[in-house]
Amino acid sequence: MMETFSDSAHRQLSQMFYTLLFFHISEYLLAIACHGKSKVTTESLLISKDYILAMTFSVTEYLIELYYFPTLKQNRSISNLGLYMVIFGETVRKVAILTAKKAFTHIIQRYHEEHHKLITTGIYGIVRHPGYTGFFIWAVGTQIMLCNPVSTVAFAIITWCFFYNRIPYEEFFLKQFFGLEYDAYMERVPSGIPFVK
Repeated sequence: MMETFSDSAHRQLSQMFYTLLFFHISEYLLAIACHGKSKVTTESLLISKDYILAMTFSVTEYLIELYYFPTLKQNRSISNLGLYMVIFGETVRKVAILTAKKAFTHIIQRYHEEHHKLITTGIYGIVRHPGYTGFFIWAVGTQIMLCNPVSTVAFAIITWCFFYNRIPYEEFFLKQFFGLEYDAYMERVPSGIPFVK
């Protein structure tokens, strides 16, 4: 039993490490590819103090539960579901970036720039904010992959609240940039985050 337990922990923590590594490096490299190196800062790595705190909490929960409730971490079906969510969320987000190209930015644009176009085709024809949808699925998936019940709920709530506030703020500017065209787009395409209009 201890051998299986060690294999599960090694697999889950390795998957988490590679998931984080791939996510952050690919975000940075895609930002450079879309906007050019001179316009990209380390902010495109998407690592903030709050993010580090959340991931530290996640790993702390994992290690505490690994010690006190080792069988909780051995449910391969749940862990694999989380891995599939991570892969799906990552794919949705990267397709969003590649579809929007220069129109995709990590920072909300408050001023309309010449290259800023309203993208409504491809994945943007399914959800208005596929980058957010992908991140939401990815973030919750990382915690399901680790079989972290507390962090799964916390990540879902905190990430949802973040997008609940961010989407209306961003769309305030998008309505200014694109007017009635954006209003019509909002009417026919959902946001991509549950219960966020």
